[in-house]
Amino acid sequence: MSVDLSTPEAAPPRGVSTLRLQVRRFAANRLAMASVVVLTLIVLACFFGPYAFPFTGEDADFDFISAPAELSWPHLFGTDEYGRDLLVRVLEGGQVSLTIGFLGALAAGGIGVIYGAVAGYAGGRVDGLMMRLVEILYGFPYVILVILLSLLLGGGNMALFAAIVFTLWLTPAVIVRAQAQSLARKEFVEAARAGGMTGSRIVLQHIVPNCISVVIVYGSLLVPEVILSESFLSFLGIGIKEPQASWGNLISSGTSAMDSDLRLLLLPGTMLAIVLLCLNFIADGLRDAFDPNDR
Repeated sequence: MSVDLSTPEAAPPRGVSTLRLQVRRFAANRLAMASVVVLTLIVLACFFGPYAFPFTGEDADFDFISAPAELSWPHLFGTDEYGRDLLVRVLEGGQVSLTIGFLGALAAGGIGVIYGAVAGYAGGRVDGLMMRLVEILYGFPYVILVILLSLLLGGGNMALFAAIVFTLWLTPAVIVRAQAQSLARKEFVEAARAGGMTGSRIVLQHIVPNCISVVIVYGSLLVPEVILSESFLSFLGIGIKEPQASWGNLISSGTSAMDSDLRLLLLPGTMLAIVLLCLNFIADGLRDAFDPNDR
């Protein structure tokens, strides 16, 4: 989904800040606000829900192996073939997927913003060299690049996180670089340069803050991309490993048991689908709020 914030929007009414108007526009989007509520409830359930149970997702209850979903305490949605509570494993898997999603988006977005702002402000040969590197990395197939990075970094959760971040900072860098090129020619940047402000301070104090709208909009698109990447890689077996749960490896396990127990696939798959839908509706709401000319 492309984001173009190059067209300046109309000045806000006197006494009302632009940010306040943007918040009002977002709050007026009922679908986006409903998605915020649903996503908040899911996040709270994932991070606090497991504490309501007297066991963890890795504990096996040999008295309830492959127990069906009967909504009875303590195994509300039953257990898997090892006697592990399915609901608790899905909630704990959500902790992993959501943490990687939000922190990965924050890290990838931060790297991309700084990189793109420096390239766009510097211009000339520096910009050319920096963007050639981006183009080279763009040329590698995404999955192959992630697999290679994960293997080089020794595998594990941190290697997966680093590999995802390394491959997803490219698009924010390209978007912010275009914004920075336009801002570098503005009068307030020329005034700061004439006043003796260093290039690094201009980038951090003038270029980056004025790219905040595009950062927020694209950052909201990056979160579901990171979550989906983690789930996809875990589904392929190169992400989160058993016995630790993530939505990706839970869906992978459920897929292999579709013929015998469909709920092993439906519960984590439904949670992942709801979260991705909510994030996309929120991203649409933020795009409309921060860039009304794009509607």
